[in-house]
Amino acid sequence: MDIARRNNVTVTGNPDGRTVVLAHGFGCDQNMWRLTVPALARDHRVVLFDYVGSGRSELSAFDPDRYTSLDGYAQDVVEVCESLDLRDAVFVGHSVSAMIGVLAADMAPERIGALVMVAPSPRYIDDDGYRGGFSAQDIEELLESLESNYLGWSAVMAPVIMGNPERPELGEELQNSFCATDPDMARVFARTTFLSDSRDDLKKVRVPTLVLECTHDSIAPRQVGAFVHDAVPGSTLVTLDATGHCPHLSAPEATNHALLEFLAALR
Repeated sequence: MDIARRNNVTVTGNPDGRTVVLAHGFGCDQNMWRLTVPALARDHRVVLFDYVGSGRSELSAFDPDRYTSLDGYAQDVVEVCESLDLRDAVFVGHSVSAMIGVLAADMAPERIGALVMVAPSPRYIDDDGYRGGFSAQDIEELLESLESNYLGWSAVMAPVIMGNPERPELGEELQNSFCATDPDMARVFARTTFLSDSRDDLKKVRVPTLVLECTHDSIAPRQVGAFVHDAVPGSTLVTLDATGHCPHLSAPEATNHALLEFLAALR
């Protein structure tokens, strides 16, 4: 299988620099990183891709059985890294991709040498002694709404996820991204994302890790950022002066600054 075609892999930036892999979240694609790529491209080789079912990926490669688990998406990441023969890459994952990166680093430790988690959440549902931000009923209602009327769900949820109501164009962009995703594939990815529990996987991380959270995020509240930071040995937690769940779009300068500082410290 042609992995580059399957995942619409794009490589740009400095071919002699350390490789940074940028991974998008649910309902998005690699275009969501367009404000980050220029900041990285001078000194780093930048790899972007679309998960199968998103963006310009090969939709015929979608396998609902494979993608009912985050392991399936993590295996895709490993295969992208293998196809490019990446070594010691820095994996930057937004939202659910932060946990996918954790799994991929465990599967192929020689491929991924550092992690950046942007607005991560290892579990969205509240549990005993853990606050994920949603009750089980909240998540079930969210999934039922998505599965019964995906376009309607996208119109309602995109502005909530993005935040920044004074900048409606951001919510509109996310809504358009959701609507461009195949609904059947989005339903699988959504259920996999919002019902996942990767809390135990965080303890396995053995690479330098940056956790980026926002001052206000309706999807991943700050209690979640604190939990991830505490669970990942030696991780660094940075609270961005940003609101919403997509700081790489709503606050790119702050996001890029934190990312570049972390990358510089790895050298």
